[in-house]
Amino acid sequence: MLDKKSTKPIYMQVADWIESEILSGHFKPDERVYSQYQLAEMYTINPATAAKGLNLLADEDILYKKRGLGMFVSEGAKEAIRKKRKTGTLGRLAREVVLEARRLKVSEEQLLTMIRDIYKEECER
Repeated sequence: MLDKKSTKPIYMQVADWIESEILSGHFKPDERVYSQYQLAEMYTINPATAAKGLNLLADEDILYKKRGLGMFVSEGAKEAIRKKRKTGTLGRLAREVVLEARRLKVSEEQLLTMIRDIYKEECER
């Protein structure tokens, strides 16, 4: 879902949402994704904003265009998204956690224990 109060631009949230749908298997390779007009209606946003999100993914080769038919999921999109998020989002979050742990004088072992406990708890859900 989109957060209109977020500082992250709406078109980037649209792109992130589509990526998440691909990762979860809701959109498979060579499957058509929502059009800019469908996205605009779903989220009550400007179609140009939705198109910008779709085009961002096309520029990253996560989606591809079929003239007159719309946007489709590229082969290998799931792996490309995982790689991008591991090095981007996850890497950035890990750095923030480590920096905060250092500020709070949390040892490496304490931090790793916390992460393992949380990971185990989340995997049991």
